[in-house]
Amino acid sequence: MLPLMLLAAILLPLAGYAQYRLPRHTARRSNVLATRALLVAVGIAFGYVIAATYGTDYASRLLAFLAGFGAVHLPAAVILFVKRARGEGRS
Repeated sequence: MLPLMLLAAILLPLAGYAQYRLPRHTARRSNVLATRALLVAVGIAFGYVIAATYGTDYASRLLAFLAGFGAVHLPAAVILFVKRARGEGRS
């Protein structure tokens, strides 16, 4: 359970980072809302599938859900981090 806890502790802040940086790299507010909604919906769906197949106890399933939710945001967080490092987007 410790590796799952560490994974969730690493991936959840990345989800927050992706959601935080998204408006700075998107031109229109409607695109920001649509992208956020898509990331959250896919994150919930992926987290649910991971939790349903992971463990039997509640704590393991919750950690698996949180790790799955964060894993969906990982590519977006990396892309937004690279864009920020390049100086792209609004400040």
